Amino acid sequence: MSSAALALQQAIFAKLTTDAATAAALGGPRVYDDVPTRAEFPFMTFGQSTERDWSTGTDEGYEHTVTLHIWSRGRGRKEAQAVIAAARDALHDQALSLSGHRLINLRHDYSEVRRDSDGETFHGIARFRAVTEVE
Repeated sequence: MSSAALALQQAIFAKLTTDAATAAALGGPRVYDDVPTRAEFPFMTFGQSTERDWSTGTDEGYEHTVTLHIWSRGRGRKEAQAVIAAARDALHDQALSLSGHRLINLRHDYSEVRRDSDGETFHGIARFRAVTEVE
């Protein structure tokens, strides 16, 4: 059986890199698990994720949290907030196809934008909650 967490990450990556509004907000499909050297701003990265057993008496399932980080050098918070809004619209309550698993729901849980300690980068965080079942 394939990992539900990996299948979910792959589906989210596919959706975000092909979504026109997210690509426009990022200036291209700049969504990374491993950031390339000298990546152009803004960009999005996968952060911490968790997976918990969410099985019932008859179905094997998992509850996930997926954290996306947005990195912006735009003036003010506007650029980071636009990327978060595009990602939220692309993912919240969407029916994504997962390899070997069925997505029951995917919901935006939380987001924030703050100035990074370097004083020039804005750091956005968007957290999503998902429930999956094994097919």
